[in-house]
Amino acid sequence: MDPRVTIITTTHNIIDKEQTDDFNLMVNLLDMQTYPEIEHLIIDNASTDGTDILLKDYKNKGYLNFFSERDTSKFHGYNKGIMRAKGKYIAFISVDDFFHDITAIQDVVNLMEANNADFSFSPAYCRHPDGFVFLFQPAMHNAFQVMPCARQAMFFKKSVLEKENYFDEKFKILSEFDLIIRLMMKKYKGIYFDGNYTTYKLGEKSYQEPEKAEAECKAIFYKNYRGLVRLDEDILDYMVKDSDFPQELLEKLSTCFPEEDKELFFERCEQMHQLRLDAQKQ
Repeated sequence: MDPRVTIITTTHNIIDKEQTDDFNLMVNLLDMQTYPEIEHLIIDNASTDGTDILLKDYKNKGYLNFFSERDTSKFHGYNKGIMRAKGKYIAFISVDDFFHDITAIQDVVNLMEANNADFSFSPAYCRHPDGFVFLFQPAMHNAFQVMPCARQAMFFKKSVLEKENYFDEKFKILSEFDLIIRLMMKKYKGIYFDGNYTTYKLGEKSYQEPEKAEAECKAIFYKNYRGLVRLDEDILDYMVKDSDFPQELLEKLSTCFPEEDKELFFERCEQMHQLRLDAQKQ
C-alpha cells in the first residue's frame, strides 16, 4: 500500500489579499497529482474575510481538510499541521506556490522509499516579487551558510520532524533554515530528486525586511554552532553578511559529510564567501 503524503498549507485572509486565484490553482493542481494517497491540510489563521467559506466549499467537495484558529506565525501553523498530519511524508507549500508536475509526489515518494531517505530536496522555479523567475538549484554543501534549497521543493518524514521537535517558533522568517541545519548536523539522510516540480514565490518578509532576516540568521547560527566554537557579535556578523566562517567551525561541520565530500565542502564554502564579497563590491 502506498504511504500517505500530507501537504500542509497555511492561510490568512486570502480573499482580502487577492490570493484566491493562486489558491485555486494550487489546490486544483494538487488534485491532478497521480499519487493516490494525498492529504491536503489547510491551517487557517482565523481568517475574517470569508476565507473560511471558500475552505468549507473545497472541504465539502473532498479536496482538503482545514482548521481555522489563531496562530502566532506561519511556522506555528506548520507545527499544528504536522501534529494533525496522517501522512508518513510531509511537504509544505504556500498559497501562491504550486506543483507544476503532476507525477511529482509519486516520483518523490518512490525515491524516498527506495533509499529510506529522511528528507528530499530538488530544484525549483522561484518567482521574484520584482517579476522575474529563476531556477533555485540546491546547494547542500552550503547548507550551514545559507538556505540551501527551497522549502517548497522538500519532503520530510513526519517521524523525523517529530523527533527533532518541529519548527523552532522563535524564528518567524527563517525557521526552515534552522530545521535544515539541525537535520544536516545530525546526519539525517537527504536524497536529491533530479527533477523540477515546484514553482514558488520568494518570501516577501525576508526580501522586504533584510535586517530582521539577518538578525534571525545570526540567532540561528548562534543556536546551532555555539557548542562547537566560540562565537561573538563580530564573528557572527561576518558569518551572516560575508558567509565567512571560522576555519575551526568549518572543520567540525565538515564531519557532517562523507569523507569523500569534505574537499568539495571546503571548496563550496569558500566559493559562497567570495560570491558574497563580490556582491558587496557591486
